[in-house]
Amino acid sequence: MAITQVRRKCLAVLLFSLFGCIAYGQTPAANQISNQIAKSDLPSANSTGDSDRPQLAQRYPRYRINRSDVLNLSFPLSPEFNQTVTVQPDGYITLQGAGSICILGMTVPETGEAIKKAYAKVLHNPIIDVDLKDFQKAYFIVTGQVTKPGQYDLRYDLTASEAIAVAGGFLPTAKTQVYLYHRSVDGWVQARELKLKDFLHGKHIQEDVQIHPGDMIFVPEKTITKIRKYIPYGVGVSSSPLSY
Repeated sequence: MAITQVRRKCLAVLLFSLFGCIAYGQTPAANQISNQIAKSDLPSANSTGDSDRPQLAQRYPRYRINRSDVLNLSFPLSPEFNQTVTVQPDGYITLQGAGSICILGMTVPETGEAIKKAYAKVLHNPIIDVDLKDFQKAYFIVTGQVTKPGQYDLRYDLTASEAIAVAGGFLPTAKTQVYLYHRSVDGWVQARELKLKDFLHGKHIQEDVQIHPGDMIFVPEKTITKIRKYIPYGVGVSSSPLSY
C-alpha cells in the first residue's frame, strides 16, 4: 500500500512538470521527463501482487514418484530393453543393464531424463517413454468429530464442507470451527482455521476452501462436551416436579 502511494506521488510530480514544459513549448525538456517516466525504477503497482500470486507450477504441481509406484519403460528403438520397474522402499529402481538409480520425489519428466542418463553408457541417444502404471492415488483425511473419520480418495474437486459430508458429516459433539492442514512440496505444513459455521449460515462463502491431495481436516470437539464428561449427572438437576 505504501509503495503504491509513493509511486502515485512521484508520477504526479513528473506529470505536473511535463504538462508545464509542454505549455511553455519546452519540447526537449518534456521529452526528457517522459523518458524518465518510461525508465523509472519505481516498483510497479502489480509487483507486490505478482510476487504473492502463486506460479503455475505451484498451482498445478506435477505428480512426484513415491515408494511402491510401478512404471512402464518403453524403448521404441530398442524394444529388448522394455521393462516394468517398481520403486523400492529406499526410492531406487533397478534398470535392465544400467544398474540402479534413485527416483524418489522426481516428476515423470525428471525420471525420464534420469533413466536416459543411466542408459547413455549403453545406448546412443536413447529414446525412452516413461508411463505410470500404478501410483499413489490422491487422497484426503478427515479426523475428529465426524461420523466416519478416515482416509478417502480424492477423485474430483472437493471443498472442506463437501469433504466433511463425505466423511458422514458433523457429530452432535463437533465444533464447526475446523482446521485444515496442507503439506507443501518443500515439506512444510500449513494450518488454516475454517469457520464453517458462517458458511453453513450463508455467510463468508470464502471460508469453504478447496482441498488438495494429502490435506487433512480436523474437526475438534465442543468445549461443553469435554466438560460434561467430568460433571456428575445429578448436579444441577432438580428431582422435584415442576410447578406451573
